[in-house]
Amino acid sequence: MENKKEKAVLAGLSASSLPADECSTETSMEELSALVETAGGETAAWLLQNRQTPEARTFIGDGKVKELRELVVNHGCDLAVFDNELSPSQMRVLSEELGVRVLDRSGLILDIFAQRAQTREGQLQVELAQYEYLLPRLTGMWQHLVRQTASGGPSPIGTRGPGETQLETDRRHIRRKIQKLREELESVRRVRGTQRRQREKNAVPVVALVGYTNAGKSTLMNLLTDSDIPANDRLFDTLDTTTRKTDISDTQEVLLSDTVGFIRKLPHHLIEAFKATLEELAYADVLVHVIDVSNPNWAEQAEIVDALIEQLGAGQTPCIRVFNKCDKFSGELPHGENIVCISAKTGEGVPGLLLALSRILESDKKRVELLLPYSEAGVLELLHREGAVVSSEYAENGIKVSAVIKPELWGKVRSFTEDVGEGKME
Repeated sequence: MENKKEKAVLAGLSASSLPADECSTETSMEELSALVETAGGETAAWLLQNRQTPEARTFIGDGKVKELRELVVNHGCDLAVFDNELSPSQMRVLSEELGVRVLDRSGLILDIFAQRAQTREGQLQVELAQYEYLLPRLTGMWQHLVRQTASGGPSPIGTRGPGETQLETDRRHIRRKIQKLREELESVRRVRGTQRRQREKNAVPVVALVGYTNAGKSTLMNLLTDSDIPANDRLFDTLDTTTRKTDISDTQEVLLSDTVGFIRKLPHHLIEAFKATLEELAYADVLVHVIDVSNPNWAEQAEIVDALIEQLGAGQTPCIRVFNKCDKFSGELPHGENIVCISAKTGEGVPGLLLALSRILESDKKRVELLLPYSEAGVLELLHREGAVVSSEYAENGIKVSAVIKPELWGKVRSFTEDVGEGKME
């Protein structure tokens, strides 16, 4: 039997006293509706309120709360979702006034993340973010607080304790859980650090795909690596970082990483929790910023991603802006240095992307022609390990090798260029 979809009524506030990125707009409300759908619900109605400042008690004001209550009753809604961040007390008051569960944007995103996380690491990160979100909101969830008193009284059997509220017990329990989750994630971070050092030792560059949620990163990942990562037309389809090895040219192999999509008003504690995954961005050699050019708000979405890249310490990393879904776009496409227009679905423009990646990654590399005496055959193994051998030919007087190397390898092989001419280094 098919599960009945929960119906939601949405509300948002645009206030001149709030920072622009915290205000609700028609665009952010449409995105909130898409998030509700992603979480498995459906939007019955929504309202957008304009006022000077948020109302301290109900956030949107008593008049709008009544209006919202009517929408809840008329449409038979199960929950109300707010586009803005609500305080714990506002959430409690609104829940009482509306008679349904109340979620804000952060709570909704956390719910989606909890549904989607597949790996142990992803689940740990979501759990940590959920507990940090829950901690200040506990008061509103305990409307039937029982005082644990040492003196007895009306407390039910089994609840007479050392004189602290159940709320305090829960708070301590959650703080312990948060500490434990942080320790587990720190352990994950250490493992990642070891893997990263190994990669650096093996000189395999890392290319990280970043972008707004649903920009087409997973589709591009599948195209470049012949993978079958789920790539559906829905928000936050990828939560767990996937890394695949692929060749972008005859001489260059890379590790390609797909990351969680960004979104406006991404909860701060969610960014904190996902830092173990997202810190990969700071260590990537190149970022590929995928932008859905068919979305009318692509410029604003790109700005949000750029700000988060900066926040995560990857602002100085070389970046290629990839305008995806160009097959759905009519008009003049963006152009310029490190800008590529593609369609990850059809493959159009992908050779240009590979060329741009090669140009950045091989900018400090040199092509050399060497003649290795047979007594120095071990150098060929070094070139395979730390460079890229284009060709090798066994001749009477030694091994003729054409290779692409980094500058630090030049000192170890330059003596073998004499017989074929020093000028052979490009």
